[in-house]
Amino acid sequence: MKYIAPVWLPGGNLQTIWPALCARRVFGLRPAYQRERWTTPDADFVDVDWLDTAPQAAQTLLVLFHGLEGSSRSHYAEAFADFARERGMAYAVPHFRGCSGELNRGPRAYHSGDYEEIGWILQRMRQRHTGPIIAVGISLGGNALLRWAQEMGAVAAQAVSAVAAVCSPIDLAAGGRAIGRGFNRWVYTRMFLNTMKPKAMQKLAQHPGLFDGKALMAARDLYEFDNVFTAPLHGFKNTEDYWARGSAKPHLHRIRIPALVVNARNDPFVPASCLPKPSEVGSCVTLWQPKHGGHVGFAQGPLPGHVRTMPDAVGGWLAQHVH
Repeated sequence: MKYIAPVWLPGGNLQTIWPALCARRVFGLRPAYQRERWTTPDADFVDVDWLDTAPQAAQTLLVLFHGLEGSSRSHYAEAFADFARERGMAYAVPHFRGCSGELNRGPRAYHSGDYEEIGWILQRMRQRHTGPIIAVGISLGGNALLRWAQEMGAVAAQAVSAVAAVCSPIDLAAGGRAIGRGFNRWVYTRMFLNTMKPKAMQKLAQHPGLFDGKALMAARDLYEFDNVFTAPLHGFKNTEDYWARGSAKPHLHRIRIPALVVNARNDPFVPASCLPKPSEVGSCVTLWQPKHGGHVGFAQGPLPGHVRTMPDAVGGWLAQHVH
């Protein structure tokens, strides 16, 4: 991916914040979705938003897994919807539990290594769609998607033709340290905790005794939040165990389907120093590491800019591997 940031948008933080808030997301009409609710094996639910064009059985289906606290209305999700519409693809955004606007029933939430949930969703997609399927994960969703591909090995090809991860924290410990310091802590950590804490407390009201509410409300960064909530609720001993077992970077050599891993080298959340080198990945993995782009930014064009450049490049790469 050849990406050069516009001169009016310097630095990783501006390249992260401006595209999410101000840049154009689509070249056509804002996407309209139709929502389906799927019952999960543990009697909970997952909400899936489908681009409102009725999918044809033979056409390619593009599935997007959103990032932390994201949804089908995130800037990147709408931009990928615009790409899919333009290319004649069906398009679906499954929501991780708690991200569709309604509190889930069970105690389970979601996390960066959530490959079991990814696997169940893709299996459901495969059962209902006979044409090719390609999948992209953004940030947290990309790390989880890579973990699924790693766990499945060659069997992953039965579900999807190719996968891509965009700006994913594939080294969770390095990303956790980065977002917990300085400007990142003051802006991004605060933004995430402002939505994650109330959701967690709703979950505690729903399931009394699930975790220590006082400790959660005292959490000042994602490390502390994960230690109280995310790790114990999903079978990890603590944050260190979660970050170690959830990270995709150590297992990239295990992937047996075409996989694209895109990381801007000035991403405030994912330090360039932790990004994999070509020698650290298997032959199925392609690395794109442009100097600029921020965290899921990649704005292009004159003010206010647009964010279609990344979906066009990543979606185009995925489309080349459809079989």
